[in-house]
Amino acid sequence: MPNSSSESGAEVRDGFQCEPMLSAYFGRFRIGGVSVGLSSDRGEDVAFNPSLQPFRVEDGSSDVCLQIEWVNRLSATASHRLFDSGSVWRLYESHEDFQFDFTVPIFGEQPYKRLLVDSNFRRATLQMSEQSFRGIGCAANPLEYPLDELLIMHRLTQEKAIELHSCGIVRPDGTGNLFVGHSGAGKSTTTRLWTALEDVEVLSDDRIIVRRDEVCGGTGEQQIPRFARNDKYLARNGNECVPNTKMRMYGTPWHGEAAYASPGSAPLARIFILEHGHGNLLTQLSPSQAVAELFARSFVPFHRHEYVESALEFLQEVVDAVPCYRFAFEPNEGAVERILEFRD
Repeated sequence: MPNSSSESGAEVRDGFQCEPMLSAYFGRFRIGGVSVGLSSDRGEDVAFNPSLQPFRVEDGSSDVCLQIEWVNRLSATASHRLFDSGSVWRLYESHEDFQFDFTVPIFGEQPYKRLLVDSNFRRATLQMSEQSFRGIGCAANPLEYPLDELLIMHRLTQEKAIELHSCGIVRPDGTGNLFVGHSGAGKSTTTRLWTALEDVEVLSDDRIIVRRDEVCGGTGEQQIPRFARNDKYLARNGNECVPNTKMRMYGTPWHGEAAYASPGSAPLARIFILEHGHGNLLTQLSPSQAVAELFARSFVPFHRHEYVESALEFLQEVVDAVPCYRFAFEPNEGAVERILEFRD
């Protein structure tokens, strides 16, 4: 259920302060270690759709603060256009902020919603057009795809993290294998093969977020990944989170054909670049080869060169920490058995 903002105060995290929510309703979700707090005067705006419900969190602070507000109508913009998706959204540069305009034929040529966000992707306002939804018998879903992914993907440019076109398989012993591939490379097939043979957790069968692991607390079993427990626990115990050379993979709501989407995470042990082939052959990639292959299958905003450079730098860290292989596989049980028998 939505939370009344009367119970929420200012939030502070990593030096960022989110002003107290003044709206009647508040909700928060977390994807890939990024928490988004949203507020609105309408309760239905923060009643998450089924795909986001598993990612809803009650405790902790917000990395991104999103205010949802309704306006009478939205007009076309005269701002400088940075990018056109070719489908439902366009990106504009407005002073020091970014502006995402969303249009679909059913609502005409005018934007039916507009996302205004600062250059650090910390504070955002989502404007919804009342005129667009008036009389069409269609319920509004402010966070419908692709807005949720766009917001997370751009926030990741400010952190040591990246979204990859991949499926994440976690074995019963906690080993995390990442299978990266373009559309049609076999991610959903790989997911079905593994779930048929082992009691695995599938974080996603299409899109995974990888970020540097951060460990909080003491030693041994007391060391817990930063995003695996709530911030109140950390504050109460006075523990700090420190960077780690290891990597961790996170599930996302944006699934593929097999429809797996989990809010879970796991340490990343190996990365496999999927391609159709014969013999289930594994070939270790050099760091430069691995970076190139991963970058070609990553979700990176290309409208800023610094985002691209940051992504390449982080991918170098990833391949330095995690072995990466090309996997020419056949769509049968032998593909799973090959990985199970494999030793680095």
